[in-house]
Amino acid sequence: MSEQLRVGIIGGGIGGVALARALGRRGIDFHLFEQAPAFGEVGAGVQMTPNAVKVLKALGLTEALDDIGFLPESMRGINWQTGETLFRTPLKDTFPQVYGAEFYHVHRADLHGILAADLPADKVTFNARCTDIEEQDDGVLARFDDGGEFKADLVVGADGIHSPVRASLWGHDQPQFTGHMCWRALVPVDQHPLPFVGPDAAFWMGPKAHVVTYYVKGGQAVNIVAVTETADWVEESWTEPSSTEELLAAYEGWNDDLIRLFKMTDPSQTFKWGLFDHDPLTRWSTGRATLLGDAAHPMLPFLSQGAAMAIEDAYVLAEALTHYQGEPAAALRAYEQERRPRTSEVQLQARERGRSYHLSTPEELRKRDEAFREAQKKDPNAVGIRAEWIYEYDATTCAERFDATVSA
Repeated sequence: MSEQLRVGIIGGGIGGVALARALGRRGIDFHLFEQAPAFGEVGAGVQMTPNAVKVLKALGLTEALDDIGFLPESMRGINWQTGETLFRTPLKDTFPQVYGAEFYHVHRADLHGILAADLPADKVTFNARCTDIEEQDDGVLARFDDGGEFKADLVVGADGIHSPVRASLWGHDQPQFTGHMCWRALVPVDQHPLPFVGPDAAFWMGPKAHVVTYYVKGGQAVNIVAVTETADWVEESWTEPSSTEELLAAYEGWNDDLIRLFKMTDPSQTFKWGLFDHDPLTRWSTGRATLLGDAAHPMLPFLSQGAAMAIEDAYVLAEALTHYQGEPAAALRAYEQERRPRTSEVQLQARERGRSYHLSTPEELRKRDEAFREAQKKDPNAVGIRAEWIYEYDATTCAERFDATVSA
């Protein structure tokens, strides 16, 4: 091994730039490769739950996060038709005390921007599409489609659900279409919040469909995520064009407040995509290579944890490499043993929420909604989507657990 560990990061999405930032703050040499010609995240809103916010603060982004974020008052479960509140979890006034950090709504591009803001230009290569990696006796060789190569002591695949690094390590494993499709759109807001969109993380639950709405960009826009079940395969792309008309047709008969919001969407900026899923991997790492974010654990969005899990991964991996200086194999074991059980459970629980949000028979709905009410009676701070265990986790304390897990 070289005296100074050199880490190659394949992929410049949120997980990749979070890892680059975490490594840079620890003085660990890295080089990041991104296939796009420049940084620029597609997508729309992201919920930064307390578990992710703890990491962002540890990465020195407290003020930046406050600048780009919106602090919702509560999380509300709402009946799709009547508008009845099924549960209400207070967020803004309670989460810092209960979970140790705030719950923010941000725009994905803004989040990516603050994570990437301080990365040195000479540590990033754009227009670099990795094709495969090869482990060698003295390091790992990453190959790119233009014939270029990069030799590192360690390579991290942060290159998404169709990861070439994952394929190099564990073979091709095609994600499966889940039978769910999703629309996304942003509705700009002039000066004042919309009177029919509360300052909440709103989960509208209906038969075989649900809609999530919340403010982003400091309250300057409303983010819409609308999920429905479909028998037709839908392209897995965040930029597949749709239209306001198609969105409205899919939610005919839903509450008037939602329909009013949908009618405000820009038809040219309304997109759809199919939701695809992977079973949890039984292993992420070899002696010199590992995976991070969607490359390791692509998950359905129903717990709003895709970006959060990648940010947690990045912090834990950087901490492990610092803790086990000169022992990258031990660092990767500690990283995987800390992260894989957690992310696997989040993957599986996100699948389950896709079922419980979409219940359709009267008896199923009655039981679910009664469970919401009973949980709130017992604990006014109960999270209706049953995510307390996710929010409680603190990746910034992972070093306390490393030696015990690696020796186990």
